[in-house]
Amino acid sequence: MFLPSLLKRALDLFGAFLGFLAVAPFAPFIILAIKIESPGPAFVKLNRVSGGKIVKVLKFRSMVRDAHLLKVQLVSYNERSDGPFFKMKNDPRITRVGRILRKFRLDEFPQLLNVLKGELSLVGPRPHEPEEVIHYPGEFKHLILAKAGVTGLSQISGASSLSFLKELELDSHYIKNQSLFADIKIIGKTLKIIFTDPTAV
Repeated sequence: MFLPSLLKRALDLFGAFLGFLAVAPFAPFIILAIKIESPGPAFVKLNRVSGGKIVKVLKFRSMVRDAHLLKVQLVSYNERSDGPFFKMKNDPRITRVGRILRKFRLDEFPQLLNVLKGELSLVGPRPHEPEEVIHYPGEFKHLILAKAGVTGLSQISGASSLSFLKELELDSHYIKNQSLFADIKIIGKTLKIIFTDPTAV
């Protein structure tokens, strides 16, 4: 069943509001921990593609300041050879606080603001950098026009452990088979993974 845009938007607003209620009380402590461990802002704005345009996705900073500038020096350590994505075990740019935030996906909490602004959805294709989406094969170019999600089918099915094409296949399947039940199921599984096996997302 196709998920009407108004219904999906209502789910986004309701879910984002509940998310804020759940995590907001911890935000001051997260910000303090980030600031104590390393110099720099507590939040970062990252370029991601959503809905056919570049949006500034807000996250808690989980890396050292100016981490993007250090990425060039680490290219030879990239464990991904099947596509444009970068993955490195024990990435030295990630702070100790950042590892904890990433483990429980708390670094992504500020993205709920992007959801409220309508730039992201709670559920959708994984948001990627402009430099990455240009490498999408022709049959997956439609994903660039879709609104990216804080979570999604690929995120709960292996996330970064998936091959480049498998991730695109799962996100494409989601776009072509959207439904309210599917979104609720994906959100539920995301929460279950976070609380039982946070390394899986």
